[in-house]
Amino acid sequence: MYGVLMIDIDSTALTAEDVSLIKQAQVGGVILFARNVADAAQVRALCDDIRYHNPDILIGVDQEGGRVARLREGFTPLPAMGRLGDLFDQDPNRALNCAYDCGYLMATEVMAVGIDLSFAPVLDRGGISQVIGDRSFHHGTSAIAALAAQFMRGMKAAGMATTGKHFPGHGAIAPDSHVSEAIDTRSLADIIDSDMQPFAQTLPWLDAVMPAHVIFSQVDNKPAGFSKIWLKDILRDQLKFEGVIFSDDLSMAGAKAVGDISARVKAAIEAGCDIALVCNDRVAAHEAAAAAQELSYPHQNRIKTMCGKIPMWQGDLISTCQQFDYWEQAKQNVTQTFFDTQSSTKAATDNTAESIDPTNYN
Repeated sequence: MYGVLMIDIDSTALTAEDVSLIKQAQVGGVILFARNVADAAQVRALCDDIRYHNPDILIGVDQEGGRVARLREGFTPLPAMGRLGDLFDQDPNRALNCAYDCGYLMATEVMAVGIDLSFAPVLDRGGISQVIGDRSFHHGTSAIAALAAQFMRGMKAAGMATTGKHFPGHGAIAPDSHVSEAIDTRSLADIIDSDMQPFAQTLPWLDAVMPAHVIFSQVDNKPAGFSKIWLKDILRDQLKFEGVIFSDDLSMAGAKAVGDISARVKAAIEAGCDIALVCNDRVAAHEAAAAAQELSYPHQNRIKTMCGKIPMWQGDLISTCQQFDYWEQAKQNVTQTFFDTQSSTKAATDNTAESIDPTNYN
């Protein structure tokens, strides 16, 4: 049975307190951050240990590419998705092929170390958002949908489920919902016609969705992740989405308008989320686990579809990844396209040096 919470852990190995948390029935997932990663072998040992203590658990990570990449040492670098958008403007066919390769490459290396899923891709429009930036494929909805669909095809070919974020779109407002309240005052019609289109157009490829901690004030006075209007009326009933809904991190500033962590967990699940994320706050994780005891279990069959096709560990990352037929070709294609020239290397470095701290971003 998968619980309704996804929590984080302290370091590169489980502590006694970590074990006591992940063994609780209310905990159905663990999300890893950069502090949990030393190298590939260590991450695989950590994931195996997590599953030893709780076999019915999802392990996730944010491995988008560019500045949002938790797995770095020994892993193949991935470009920020905005660089795929730049390439799309010059050579659409090549960009679409590269998007597939990036999705496949990311998925294989993440699953090789025992992680089920990366919360990807970002389907937000590029524009004025402080936190989205080059995490977005493009500013145009059709380009986002085309590139994201290929990226997800690559993920699914490798055996990883997909998660589109941040529904119905975080890219049109400047405030960062990690650190402040974010309010979008546009009409529902405007949002549907613009930011929501990448989600609507890629539904066949979406296994899960993560809603934004943005208040769309013309639609509801609650952030989308706590809104029955967005999650049930629009996402489930109108768009006919049947996959998993993960909340964004309930410790974020954009979620605080709902109340304390217990109120946030209950509100997120009651609004339609299947799993609520509580990250970077151990006291809150304990409080959330207590609050979750009063909640019913989510849709078990739905959540089980998010389990990755974890390969047998072969002693090192390269040997393990070689069990995937297309891994070497995908790695070669991505590396040659984005990292083999001086200009590409500089651009990749620039992606990781932005003033916004990406350490804990979902």
